[in-house]
Amino acid sequence: MSKASAATAQNEQVQQYYGQTLQGSHDLQTNACCTDDAMPQYLKPILSNIHDEVMMRYYGCGLVSPEQLLGTRILDLGSGSGRDCYALAQLVGEQGEVIGVDMTDEQLDVANRHIEYHQQKFGYQQPNTQFKKGYLEQLDLLDLAPNSFDVIVSNCVINLCSDKAAVLKHAFDLLKPGGELYFSDVYANKRVPKDLVDDPLLYGECLSGALYWNDFINLAKAAGFTDPRLVEDRPITVDNPMLQEKIKHIDFYSATYRLFKLPELESHCEDYGQAVIYQGTIEHHPHAFTLDKHHHIETGKVFPVCGNTWRMLHDTRFAPHFTFIGNFDTHYGIYADCGTSLPFDQSSAVNSGGGGCC
Repeated sequence: MSKASAATAQNEQVQQYYGQTLQGSHDLQTNACCTDDAMPQYLKPILSNIHDEVMMRYYGCGLVSPEQLLGTRILDLGSGSGRDCYALAQLVGEQGEVIGVDMTDEQLDVANRHIEYHQQKFGYQQPNTQFKKGYLEQLDLLDLAPNSFDVIVSNCVINLCSDKAAVLKHAFDLLKPGGELYFSDVYANKRVPKDLVDDPLLYGECLSGALYWNDFINLAKAAGFTDPRLVEDRPITVDNPMLQEKIKHIDFYSATYRLFKLPELESHCEDYGQAVIYQGTIEHHPHAFTLDKHHHIETGKVFPVCGNTWRMLHDTRFAPHFTFIGNFDTHYGIYADCGTSLPFDQSSAVNSGGGGCC
């Protein structure tokens, strides 16, 4: 079977699983499709505004929702029944816009059926949501303008795609400079063997399509996202004994990453003596702002940062909420705790004898 034929068969398999086999989250046999259950309190009333049918046909939990979304234009990859789109539609406000892309007719029917309901529920003069049918590997074939989205989100769907490199590259092209891809997905601690990838149940349950985490990092960088940032992660549990037996030699994790479209980012965390002060003005985050797992920035405190982190705050929608200290005039080397340490032996080399360059 050719690579294209295999991808088509895989897509059809996923369409059947999510369009016909599953009827609700209770049908899932692992928690792989679930993001963090500890949803912030402010998001719960937002979900309560969403139509029951949309909620019922949503296969997962949690909500992929980055900060500071008012007025932004968002693309949701693998939008399904539209639950996340309708939640985000409330966060972007009437002046913002949310577009969902999915390949499953049954899911799109549910999402489209309730556009007017949510417009009226939110009190908007016109809808700020729309849905398109398409494959995430072929976003370039849809009527989506390059450099036109502030944020792209996805909730445990990219693992189901046959060409993940294409998805990441298209996402990079569609983002505005300074925009971000913020998404949760499933990753493995090693490469998943082909016999498991070909297992329809394991694939549909978001397990065997998972990328080995380091392959993901390299694909993201190749797509243009130079410095992927891990926001949060957790192990995945499998309660089905049959599935446990099949995958017992592989550990799976649910993880949320944020990838910024910032062409000036460097490959490592370089020290320019810079710092930021968070003003506490991002909505729902008065005491601290968490950029990623290693950058929890308390309000009012001078927080030293590398050049990449400085740009992620200074050259994005977060800039108005920070005071910035320093520039790029003086370079102090690499951050030893988040980059590559000096590889050379620092004992006296001049009189060591011997020779050779290696």
